[in-house]
Amino acid sequence: MTTGTQRGRTALLTGITGQDGSFLAELLLERGYEVVGVIRESPDAPLGAAEHLRTQVELVVADLLDPERISRLPAEVGPDEIYHLAAPSFVPESWEHPARTMAAIAVATAALLEGVRRDRPDARVFLAASAAMFGDAPETPQHEQTSCRPRNPYAVAKLAAHQLAVRMREREDLFACSGILYNHESERRPVSFLPRKITHAAAAIKLGRAHEVALGALDSVRDWSFAGDIVRGAWLTLQQDLPDDYILASGVGHTVAELADVAFACVGLDAGEYIRVDPALVRLAETMPLVGDPTRARERLGWEPTLGFEALIERMVEADLRALSKGD
Repeated sequence: MTTGTQRGRTALLTGITGQDGSFLAELLLERGYEVVGVIRESPDAPLGAAEHLRTQVELVVADLLDPERISRLPAEVGPDEIYHLAAPSFVPESWEHPARTMAAIAVATAALLEGVRRDRPDARVFLAASAAMFGDAPETPQHEQTSCRPRNPYAVAKLAAHQLAVRMREREDLFACSGILYNHESERRPVSFLPRKITHAAAAIKLGRAHEVALGALDSVRDWSFAGDIVRGAWLTLQQDLPDDYILASGVGHTVAELADVAFACVGLDAGEYIRVDPALVRLAETMPLVGDPTRARERLGWEPTLGFEALIERMVEADLRALSKGD
């Protein structure tokens, strides 16, 4: 296993403009990599969460819905490591556009792996898989061998991409790994995602800019981690002697109500006084909570989270307070 600085190595990142991509790009730059980020629009367009890294990374344009273009990236960039993070990530939208979801996730992954096999077979590939693949899981917590029963087009597409990576690793001897990622958050997450919606609401209510927040089922359970810890696990995955798949999760489940209680307590408020349950936001709950067992990652990668649940929520609330106070 290799760790430390990686001077002279090149990493290709899809999804660099998102939460995970920006944290991973920071980590790689700190370790001496040349970072090449894949963006969908012109290099002059905003870089989202990675805007502050604009002058430190190289950018290439490619759309997940253009498999021919995606398959040429390994030859064009010549990376030592590839982190395939990009995917449509707002699960409810996958029901509106199932074909596009399959194309952007499963087909794009197939195109990238095809390009690696053809043009850069020695490159190491990390694929961001998802705990959503487990769906109606037969057990909790889930581990790497737990049966998958996906419940929406997004999860089906993620499972297809994951299984293809496993098969190509076995048949083609590619160093292709999946990180099965559970919910992971930060202040860089869009407000459309539940944890950030809650922390933003707590800050806005504290500052008198809102009066309530509408949520769905408060008893839903999720396994939430800090995004910075998750991408460190992704990097560690590609530093091993042999490729494998790893669950990256905290191993602890928390309800939406617990998250809200922590967030509002950070600003000295009682969450129960400001939450309105909207039946339209209540979705069918899983038969088993999606909580991951990170034992393999901890034992083989030496991976440990640096930020616990309460500290993560406090970090997000404080960031929202600062942003709202400045008028952002």
